[in-house]
Amino acid sequence: MNRIAFVISLLIILISSCTDPVEVTYDSSPFKLQYGNLPTPDLPVDNFLTLEGVKLGRMLFYETQLSKDNTQSCASCHVQKDGFSDLNQFSKGVEGKFGGRQAMPVFNMAWHNNGFFWDGRAPKLRDQALKPIQDPLEMNEKLENVISKLGSSQKYIDQFKRAFVNGAIDDKNISLALEQFMFSIVSYQSKYDQFKDGKATLTDSEERGRQLFFTEFDPSGKVKGAECFHCHAGPNFTNDEYMNNGLDSDANFKDLGRAKVTMSIEDNAKFLTPSLRNIELTAPYMHDGRFQTLEQVVDHYNEHVAESSTIDILLQYNLQPGGLKLSSQDKADLVSFLKTLTDDFFKSNISYSNPN
Repeated sequence: MNRIAFVISLLIILISSCTDPVEVTYDSSPFKLQYGNLPTPDLPVDNFLTLEGVKLGRMLFYETQLSKDNTQSCASCHVQKDGFSDLNQFSKGVEGKFGGRQAMPVFNMAWHNNGFFWDGRAPKLRDQALKPIQDPLEMNEKLENVISKLGSSQKYIDQFKRAFVNGAIDDKNISLALEQFMFSIVSYQSKYDQFKDGKATLTDSEERGRQLFFTEFDPSGKVKGAECFHCHAGPNFTNDEYMNNGLDSDANFKDLGRAKVTMSIEDNAKFLTPSLRNIELTAPYMHDGRFQTLEQVVDHYNEHVAESSTIDILLQYNLQPGGLKLSSQDKADLVSFLKTLTDDFFKSNISYSNPN
């Protein structure tokens, strides 16, 4: 019996060795984006989301080989539990150097259509994806080195074949895969979303904060309003515009923001308006991370907005003596409401976590 078993095993091995390995091919299976009651996003027609494309982008997002010394990935400065942001004021790169702006959070990118980064220097998300890799202050790696490193891995050779028709490991496909994954990162299940669906009730403080958030300032003082909705409007809580929100006067401009891209003095100190979703998770705040708490942010808008040549007209009432005249209770209520925008499911969703 042992001899017979041996012969059978040998035959199986011989047959298996003659069988061609399964060929890895492109898989066009679509990725179904989940976004609840958010409006349908206008995704690029030349980068259709697929299961394998999103998977590859997720692998690359957490891949440390994208950096010069193989120690940092996109996720190093965009941490999921922190709303895909960095709790440090400025992120440290592989050379120990610090960037000059606070890392913006990565979620709901599918609804941003007015450029990326604080100054909008990347027209598309795929353009944004490659810049940190090459930035000397960040990952400081050459794309040809990244391509070489990924090309030496059978895992990546196979996954690029599954994700793209041409199967090429090149900078274009790297950027498209990262774009697909970042488009897939969606936050839409906060307490506020549940409240809008009739599935949650706001506390008295949260409701007062909500009323303040969505109410215009009344110069007569009859009605209190914090005017937040002018700049943080819509389902994603941003107008997606570049604005000067009164952080500094002209003489104190240290970062010209959008003007560095447009070369127009009219854009001095204008920065992209961030979404307020998950704002509780993404401290510190502003492009330079100058505020550590939401209370400091509310204080700024209440009575510390600085006048300058490019300040947005929407802040006209903030500039009045006494500002918006919010009481301590008003400010506390506003912060309470802002915390209802935290999406606990999003920050622990395993679909966005490290696949390794």
